Amino acid sequence: MNSSIEFDVDLIQRYDLAGPRYTSYPTAVQFHHQFDETEYLQAIHDSNASQRPLSLYVHLPFCGTVCYYCACNKIITANRKRASPYLDDLHQEIELQAARFTEKRPVSQLHFGGGTPTFISDDEITCLMNKLRQHFYLLEEDKGDYSIEIDPREVTPAKIVLLRQLGFNRMSFGVQDFDPKVQVAVNRIQSLEQTAAAVDAARASGFHSINIDLIYGLPFQTVESFSLTLDKVLALNPDRLSVFNYAHLPHLFKVQKQMDENTLPSAATKLAILQYVIERLQQAGYVYIGMDHFAKPDDELALAQENGTLYRNFQGYSTHAGCDLIGLGITSIGMVDDTYSQNVKTLEEYHECVSTGKLPVYRGVRLTTDDKLRRALITQLICLFKIDISSLEQTWNIDFADYFAEELRQLAVMANDGLITLDKTVIRVLPRGRLLIRNICMVFDSYLRQGQQQRFSKVI
Repeated sequence: MNSSIEFDVDLIQRYDLAGPRYTSYPTAVQFHHQFDETEYLQAIHDSNASQRPLSLYVHLPFCGTVCYYCACNKIITANRKRASPYLDDLHQEIELQAARFTEKRPVSQLHFGGGTPTFISDDEITCLMNKLRQHFYLLEEDKGDYSIEIDPREVTPAKIVLLRQLGFNRMSFGVQDFDPKVQVAVNRIQSLEQTAAAVDAARASGFHSINIDLIYGLPFQTVESFSLTLDKVLALNPDRLSVFNYAHLPHLFKVQKQMDENTLPSAATKLAILQYVIERLQQAGYVYIGMDHFAKPDDELALAQENGTLYRNFQGYSTHAGCDLIGLGITSIGMVDDTYSQNVKTLEEYHECVSTGKLPVYRGVRLTTDDKLRRALITQLICLFKIDISSLEQTWNIDFADYFAEELRQLAVMANDGLITLDKTVIRVLPRGRLLIRNICMVFDSYLRQGQQQRFSKVI
């Protein structure tokens, strides 16, 4: 696949709207409270009939300090003992969930996210993994993709060795920026030496893949300052890079008010940083996967995109399209059969549910046939930069031109702008359209067309 990107500033500015990131379709905005435990149990029943592999997401919400840019669901505390009762409840949910899924459904994918997963002690994380192994069919000999998010300030080489022994084989490091001035402004002081030591330990322990997260749009960032950070990151030689656009939404995330808005880079500076990042990473040999993600050409994500099997879910891009996803812990989102579901948000609600033997699902949505069709289409766009019209027509028994007549009228404008090409068998996203893939996906989002209230970040 040609992974080139054409950076057209005027075009990007014209299309710079707020829109979903499409980790799901329908998006979480459509989740509703009528979807409850009964609906979820029916989805599990239908899922068991399919015997699809499983993907597990485990949410560990605790952080020792707060990063001012963070929009994740988190609990800030210096008291490490606060995790203990939550872990007891998490163990209970694992038992409750596993009892309802048929045995020997292999767990092809496992992800620990947060918060800071390594906030918990060595004994606690060992106990948690043992609990998962006891109740789910975790694969041995690195046959699954088992990943964990790491704060280099919170991990020792010994802990990294332990994580590898427990079965983790992929690791994602939060960095964001190495500039000391930026780090002070966002309350995340993290040295290059700390990060390099953790990366070296991960490689020495036999981790298969290392990802590094960066954020552009933070206080005091410039093209020049971010270029220095990028040089340091490239010297660490990660297999993957995620370079996220910071969304300043203090009315939604109060902690962001700790940053002085006057120190944030302008929209023009953010675009210039993004352009530099893309050019620099491509020069360094990385492939643009899409939606902030870059990978080496021989990485599984790049290979999956090349052969047409790349997928996207709540953990981002994935090579495991055929899994049912079970979300474990507060706020976790699952995707079981033709449904999405989300767990309760607070520790108190979570404890009340699991301690009484009730699954902690508090909202979700069951997909309609139209939802599933549009999800398949949006997945093709966001993963493969194309729509195979003939395949969709055959799979869904539709006449594409008739079913998507209004969408095709909107796409004609994008074709005139050079974002895409249109013909009767395929729609292809061109190099100048790849950065605007969210805009192209939005054309097929029926809920946006209905004018429902939405809260999304800018697409660039």
